[in-house]
Amino acid sequence: MVTIDETAPVIVRLSTVIDAPLTRVWDLHTAIAAWPTWNPDVDQTELDAPLAPGTSFTWRTHGLDITSTVRELVPGARIVWGGPAAGITGIHVWTFEETGGRVTVRTEESWSGAPVDAATDELGKALHDSLESWLSHLKARAEHAA
Repeated sequence: MVTIDETAPVIVRLSTVIDAPLTRVWDLHTAIAAWPTWNPDVDQTELDAPLAPGTSFTWRTHGLDITSTVRELVPGARIVWGGPAAGITGIHVWTFEETGGRVTVRTEESWSGAPVDAATDELGKALHDSLESWLSHLKARAEHAA
């Protein structure tokens, strides 16, 4: 099982409960090409192959062009991706657990690299705010989707 870098200077862990079926939440989250339609923080995405371990995708968020590679995929339960962006190495773990028709989504991400070492507090807040926003947008879309 792939995990975040527990020694990284920036680690953020957040979760939310979404009142929607697991299939809807999972499908929204893993339809990478559609991220910009429900998450205004994502400007563009590109995925040229089926989502699977080893597949890379590119996306733009908060002014950063990112290439992420899927490192682990357990359909309906867990996806891990990571990669470098602007000198920052990120590892991002997402888990999904359905209980009584509601889904608990947990996200944890680590950032390391020279830019993080130089601005740990600032980048830690930026990552926290970004993940909080992502969860909020995912929840809103999943709960209001037809």
